[in-house]
Amino acid sequence: MDCLFCKIIKGEIPSTKVYEDDKILAFRDINPQAPTHILVIPKEHIDGVDALNEENAAVVAHIFAKIAEIAKNEGLVNGFRVVSNVGEDGGQTVRHLHFHILGGKKLDTQMA
Repeated sequence: MDCLFCKIIKGEIPSTKVYEDDKILAFRDINPQAPTHILVIPKEHIDGVDALNEENAAVVAHIFAKIAEIAKNEGLVNGFRVVSNVGEDGGQTVRHLHFHILGGKKLDTQMA
């Protein structure tokens, strides 16, 4: 498999880790769209939100529990945004489930 995020998980491509446990990895985006821009990914390869099912969806609950912890540790006390792009039309450039944590400034209320 030639998945960029799977290579990051395996340590084949370096990343700036923010959090890691046995199920997920969080690291800083190399092209940040906000002062704080962190990607949170499951270690198990799942293509995207459109590939979630009863067997693999539990990792999303774990991710969201950790997103709150990561945001707090990053000092995002005034709020933040969580985004997951799905598919080509949704702007997903890496077909591995991931969530963006964006914050560190007042974000525009326009989503597109």
